[in-house]
Amino acid sequence: MKRYLLLFFAVLVVGLTSAQEKGYTLKANISYAPAGADAYRQERCQLDIYVPNGKRDFVTVLWFHGGGLTGGQREIPAYLKEQGIAVIGVGYRLSPHVKVEEIIQDAALAVKWAFQHIEQYGGNPKKIVLSGHSAGGYLNLMLALNKRYLSEVGLDADDLMAAVPFSAQCITHFTARAEQGIDVNQPIVDALAPLYWVRKSPVPILLITGDRDLEMVGRYEENAYLARMLKIVGHPQIKLLELDGYDHGMVYPALPLLVKEMTRLEKTK
Repeated sequence: MKRYLLLFFAVLVVGLTSAQEKGYTLKANISYAPAGADAYRQERCQLDIYVPNGKRDFVTVLWFHGGGLTGGQREIPAYLKEQGIAVIGVGYRLSPHVKVEEIIQDAALAVKWAFQHIEQYGGNPKKIVLSGHSAGGYLNLMLALNKRYLSEVGLDADDLMAAVPFSAQCITHFTARAEQGIDVNQPIVDALAPLYWVRKSPVPILLITGDRDLEMVGRYEENAYLARMLKIVGHPQIKLLELDGYDHGMVYPALPLLVKEMTRLEKTK
């Protein structure tokens, strides 16, 4: 009987260990603010990380929330859970407390945190993907195309695995235009526009938008123009997907496409 009891407990321990290894861990409220940051920056510059247990060399998605750069909270989309990947939900400062330029710099620091720490969780810093919706997608593109922002924090934008922005603004963001007193419907392409930084980058970019007739004003067309210009300069991996029948709130149908793209890219690594 004693031997059977020992065997039972051994099986139970193995079963529990296996369950833990197949589970996921969420660590919240991790600061990436620089030393000496003020209270507002300390409050906003935090991230949550969701990682698979007992797995290594996995892909990590940095998810930047939407909200027009004036609102929103960090989040980890439910669909991205239990996909065998890590997800980092990033918070950042907002306008009008800070300028758009400073918001992009916050996003760069969050990416730096991921590159510096993801190996501690079992991830691979060569498999970091930027994604996010609307304003979050805009931040993705500014970091991937304008190399200055990541260079300022000691990184090379070309080391990203991919950028997959959802319904991103590709002209100058309307919040950046508002800072200059420019009307929301007046299109501008200046240094705060992803289109301004078109270049032949090795980083795969998948642009996803809603239906051109249902999206926010010009959002599909902005993405289509960016995709066209990237192709013209010889970008090797640029794709544009339009989700027929979906408006600007097209996050869910786009999330499976993000997972599919990461799976495809990981097979090439």
